[in-house]
Amino acid sequence: MKEDLLHFIWKYKKLPLTGMVTSNKEPLRIKAVGAHNHLAGPDFFNAQIVIGAQLWAGNVEIHLKSSDWYAHHHEKDPNYNNVILHVVWEDDAQVFRSDNSEIPTLQLKDYISEALLSNYEALLDKRKKSFVNCEKDLPKIDGFLFENWLERLFIERLERKSSLIFQMLSESKNDWEQVLFKLLLKGFGLKINGPAFLSLGELLPFSVVRKVRADRQQLESIFLGMSGLLDDETVADTYRSRLRKEFSYLRHKFELDSTGVQKPEFYKLRPPNFPTIRMSQLADLYSRHENLFSKLMEAKNLEDLYHLLEAHAGDYWDTHYTFGKTTGKRVKKLTKAFVSLQLINVLIPLKFCYAKAVGKDVNSELVAIARGLKSEENSIVTNFNTYNVPSSNAHTSQALLQLYTEYCTKNKCLQCAVGSSLLRS
Repeated sequence: MKEDLLHFIWKYKKLPLTGMVTSNKEPLRIKAVGAHNHLAGPDFFNAQIVIGAQLWAGNVEIHLKSSDWYAHHHEKDPNYNNVILHVVWEDDAQVFRSDNSEIPTLQLKDYISEALLSNYEALLDKRKKSFVNCEKDLPKIDGFLFENWLERLFIERLERKSSLIFQMLSESKNDWEQVLFKLLLKGFGLKINGPAFLSLGELLPFSVVRKVRADRQQLESIFLGMSGLLDDETVADTYRSRLRKEFSYLRHKFELDSTGVQKPEFYKLRPPNFPTIRMSQLADLYSRHENLFSKLMEAKNLEDLYHLLEAHAGDYWDTHYTFGKTTGKRVKKLTKAFVSLQLINVLIPLKFCYAKAVGKDVNSELVAIARGLKSEENSIVTNFNTYNVPSSNAHTSQALLQLYTEYCTKNKCLQCAVGSSLLRS
């Protein structure tokens, strides 16, 4: 037995609303279960309960055992003085408020159907299941309910991502341009080099980027130099030597300290994702745009966003992926797929946070942008597809990732619209 099942039973009235009695044998009737509280304090606010001939209005607290009241020290917390009913699975102790008045108790195990308990146990039974608890029942879920749930999950995922962004904003003293710079660095580094690229953003003052942004080569020399990618003097390469000389001058001029910047990896990366290429592309992006953040926030559609994020590595990299090794000529442009990844992981969350900060609602705009992007391809999305949950765009794939990581893997089936629907039916 878990407490979230008791919350579900109470919230969705999966018990008789009349004909019950308290542990003290007083008749009990539920007029209103109240509003579910997911924050600190009693579990349900503003319930209405008739006990005997008296109508009570107040809060309801739910526990597995009555003694949990004392285990959680509610008797010392004034927030629980207005609890009018203690709902428990097993009543094993009398419970009193801080003024020593006894709180009526309802023991749920006397009133819950075996069918509901069996369905709950079956939902959480992981035997013969390879992915998620409800995998065999997913095709049965009402389409309208599921679409609404995905919409909520998409926004929920943005809310989760916003905590990091607002933390960065606080650290940068509300400099949105600097936050964008750090997020783009992390995004350009992808999974393998994201932490290393972000460490550069943490130690490179964005004021320096602002001062040299008009000179793409200077910006590239700083990015590569601070990251330790110009250190190998065994490589005989004129361009590397030029960048190294440039970085030496800029490091002295701006008093740059690269101590603590992680050196990016080349191992296990496809050449287009080498840190040399990605940093040169990022330098080109910033050399093209002053006030890049403002321009991106003003962009309302995908076409404008793709246009703003056009960039390519410097001419040297047309025939190189690393210093000193010549390859066939190929302009190293940011691909549409790579830009889409930045839109999903950087721009949409940043637009969401900025709108919250200035008091605007751009959720519909962000949903439209996400629906215009291709679905991400990963094992989680693929598994959902296997169980007849198709993902045709990034809005759906992001929602499915939120569903899997925050609900399925944590067995929060009763807080999920899918699991809740299955039990209610």
